[in-house]
Amino acid sequence: MSENACVLIVDDEPQIRKFLRISLASQGYRVVEAATGGEGITQAALARPDLIVLDLGLPDMDGQQVLEEVRAWAEVPVIVLSVRASEAQKVQALDAGANDYVTKPFGIQELLARIRALLRRKVAEEGAQAVVTVGPLRIDAAARRVSLEGEEVLLTRKEYAVLWQLARYPGRLITQQQLLTDIWGPSHGDKSHYLRIVIGHLRRKLNDAAAAPRFILTEPGVGYRLAEA
Repeated sequence: MSENACVLIVDDEPQIRKFLRISLASQGYRVVEAATGGEGITQAALARPDLIVLDLGLPDMDGQQVLEEVRAWAEVPVIVLSVRASEAQKVQALDAGANDYVTKPFGIQELLARIRALLRRKVAEEGAQAVVTVGPLRIDAAARRVSLEGEEVLLTRKEYAVLWQLARYPGRLITQQQLLTDIWGPSHGDKSHYLRIVIGHLRRKLNDAAAAPRFILTEPGVGYRLAEA
């Protein structure tokens, strides 16, 4: 995958970005750079990278906030690369959705190995669950396309994120708190009304009556599950 994989580097230190750019390019990766958190979020949306290397100490916002913003709509693997070495900082980043955490100063060979491992895992996961179907409902993760009875269903980012999170584990109960944390971020785990609104919108768009659901099943007070095919 390294031949075509795109890696987004979000770091405010030009020398770090240059070092990573040269090292990654030598391995066949395409590299996109961002010097601020805001630019990083924009590039994550525009460039659709296969992996993000994210610093936490950014000039305009904390890297944790960047991570939460990206996690609201993307499952792209993220490696945090930071001077913050405390266990609490690592736990916070991993709970917010980071896939790995490397402290500065770092060994480039170790970082490259971690990147390769995450990209291999991403390819395996996408290959295993690129398309999920439940009766007439079809969710194509690669194209980010949802169709019902062959007709495309237009969803917002949050609606798609919730549906895909359920679709990744058909038949499995996903708690409200887990959905809120994974999609809105760890500070929103208690805001269940956000989730109820999105689920309501999804049901309307999928013609899925709450009283007799075909697709999104509710476990009252606990969470939701996608019906199995």
